[in-house]
Amino acid sequence: MRHRFLVVPLLLALAAGCSSGSGGTADAGDPVSGGSLTWAVETEPITLNPHQYAQAKARLLVWNNFEALLTHDDKGGYLPWLATGYQVSPDGLTYTLKLRTGVKFSDGTAFDAAAVKANTDLLLSEGYAPTVKAVQLKNLKSVDVLDPATVKYTLTRPDVLILDFLSSPQGAIVSPASLKAAKNLKAGGAELAGTGPFVLDRYAAGQEIHYKKNPAYDWAPANAGHTGPAYLDEITYRFLKESSVRVGALTSGQVQVIEGVPATDEPQITGNPALTLSKGLNSGSAYSYYFNTAHAPFDDVKVRQAFRDALDVGTVLQAVYRGTATRAWSVVGPTSPFYDKTLEGTYGNDTARANATLDATGWATRDSEGFRTKNGKRLSARLVQSAPFVRDRRDILAQTVQAAVKQSAGIDLQVSVVDQGTATKALADGQYEIFDNSRADTDVGAALNLLLTSNGAINRTGVKDPALDGLLDQGVSTGDNAARTAAYRQLQQRVIGTDALIQPLYAPADQIAAAKTVGGLHFEPTAGVPGSAYNVWLSK
Repeated sequence: MRHRFLVVPLLLALAAGCSSGSGGTADAGDPVSGGSLTWAVETEPITLNPHQYAQAKARLLVWNNFEALLTHDDKGGYLPWLATGYQVSPDGLTYTLKLRTGVKFSDGTAFDAAAVKANTDLLLSEGYAPTVKAVQLKNLKSVDVLDPATVKYTLTRPDVLILDFLSSPQGAIVSPASLKAAKNLKAGGAELAGTGPFVLDRYAAGQEIHYKKNPAYDWAPANAGHTGPAYLDEITYRFLKESSVRVGALTSGQVQVIEGVPATDEPQITGNPALTLSKGLNSGSAYSYYFNTAHAPFDDVKVRQAFRDALDVGTVLQAVYRGTATRAWSVVGPTSPFYDKTLEGTYGNDTARANATLDATGWATRDSEGFRTKNGKRLSARLVQSAPFVRDRRDILAQTVQAAVKQSAGIDLQVSVVDQGTATKALADGQYEIFDNSRADTDVGAALNLLLTSNGAINRTGVKDPALDGLLDQGVSTGDNAARTAAYRQLQQRVIGTDALIQPLYAPADQIAAAKTVGGLHFEPTAGVPGSAYNVWLSK
């Protein structure tokens, strides 16, 4: 473990948000206070409670009015935020954090160690946030208040994912008063108070969400870009799912910023001298198809291999994203230090082998539509996509994959985009053969434990493998990056190479387009997703 104590005054201030790109900053001039901004976003949040956060596209909203104890720097490390520093015991079982004093929630109550404990205890309660409890807090034994400005986390075994939790949206601190008073806590809303630079004061479902400046805010982390209150007086996020509508709203001046710009619409931005376009590659796991091994046809590893051989991922991505998508070869995203580059080019895109394999496994006959059959049953696979999680034209991508595997190998991929409730039921009932997912976790270990552990909350492959569980445990039980890398590379070789459990597709990315009058836009360090509006300003 790395034993350290971080103190804010010792840190150097970093450039605005440590962004991998900023939209309009150079043209917007020096930061200016005041003004109202309208920003069009692709995805409406399922919930406004940060503890329930599950959509990468909603992350920029979470950080407007909620904050965590730690944040990330641009090298994957951790910086203080609501904490002033932390210590790790030599045995890796206790994390002691010193907290900022003088911080208040927007409802006027004080932030202190008791507030931290109240939030963590709620997260540990049964049924409140099961994925957080099952992964990031899996080894958390207790959280104790040592004094009003000191809190101690005690683990049952070493687990570095506790740091990921302390810097994640799920680890954001909500006012204990509003936790008790909220009528619908899991949904969240304006009644949930945070310590952030903005206050959520209006939400119209299906339309927009509005934030106003928190004038008392004065505890930004060292890499936030400035200190004191936010520059903007208010910001409105409009929910515009269709990319053409978002781009039209920007080019017509109805909004000043949009996120989510597909390749087909990029020329309208890059060809307009009044607009800027910037991009950030997300951290975490790649967007992939996970094969359900619990029943046919993907209970047979050869059929899983054949599906991957039948698919030319590069051609499919080119058709949908026109050269703007980064091909994925592993479940681990290519920006992760744990990515195994040796997997590149080792599988897939071999139509002859796909067809020979399917012939050999008994899927040798064809029906009148050209689909392969075996004992009168069609070689079919159902992909059920949950509408609130469809981003980056993933529905169009699925249709393109559908056409590709039919043409190359006679595989019947059935694609449906449904509401969240219908998708959840289909997954719970096992009425699917392919599950699609990507996660923007800053530590990919969190994603891998959710997706691949035998009892993982979103393990949709159905695989229960003690060897994989052992590698996942090794990956979180030490802070030694060399040891973690070795464990995760063995895991990738298994799930991608030997067992063919996953078909990686692309590394998710975000795009921000804006008027050049907007400054301070950025992508979060490490995560690579659009940041909050704290450092954003409008030139006059």
